[in-house]
Amino acid sequence: MAIFSRGKYSTLKTGVKRKMVIPDGSWIKCKKCSQTLYVERLEDNLQVCWCCGYHMPMPVEDRIALLTDEGSFKEEFGDLVSVDRLDFVDSKSYRTRLEENVRKSGMNEAVSCGHATLNSIPFALGVMNFNFMGASMGSVVGERITRLIESATEKDETVVLVTASGGARMQEGILSLMQMAKTSGALARHREKHLGYIVIMTNPTYGGVSASFATLGDVILSEPGAMVGFAGPRVVQETTKSVLPEGFQTAEFLLAHGLIDRVVERKNLRKELSFLLDIFKKKI
Repeated sequence: MAIFSRGKYSTLKTGVKRKMVIPDGSWIKCKKCSQTLYVERLEDNLQVCWCCGYHMPMPVEDRIALLTDEGSFKEEFGDLVSVDRLDFVDSKSYRTRLEENVRKSGMNEAVSCGHATLNSIPFALGVMNFNFMGASMGSVVGERITRLIESATEKDETVVLVTASGGARMQEGILSLMQMAKTSGALARHREKHLGYIVIMTNPTYGGVSASFATLGDVILSEPGAMVGFAGPRVVQETTKSVLPEGFQTAEFLLAHGLIDRVVERKNLRKELSFLLDIFKKKI
């Protein structure tokens, strides 16, 4: 409360401390540099921290918009959903986990697949969603990706997969591991027709995904700082009883050792993908 007189004022102390009210969800802290970031500006910057360059997770719909012509993406195979064939229960049932993740993510599975264009070049696109059970690879994830690849083979199109995963889905047991062979087989038939396959690795890409379709690309791109491997660094270190080199399993480390072809900042991914699609189109 203030008392005004001739353009000057003094504050009447009431013993009540005023708090600045910040709307919920307006700010977020960078996981790498701990800088507080304004959410709206972060969205404009493609979910990349402008202080340290850390690439944060990007919503599937925003990822699709980044990599395609406006309105061109047509989702397919969305009617395929996971079921609990094994009646699996750990701390809670698999059915319950699926229901919770549908509500949390707004999606019914860990990958969205369909056909789109970029600069009017048609291609098949699959984008994994880490927000759905850590983008774990279950039977439906494998089936959707396999059908996408087979559809692209029929249409003589390049396949582009944006990967992010914690590995195979343990709640589906051996059924999840079978997806490694199924997706790899579909890619082998795709390659027989000399059609392109481009992988864009995001953070993290681990387990059965990295051991199958994520590392079979004709061109493998990665966002800066993405962690890629079969098992995590802690597991590898404890198993091998050795000290891991600095930067182990980062995209930059894997680029230096030949697993990745290029590390591309998110702001340049659209241009890079357009360039590669044009090259593969000319090869067909």
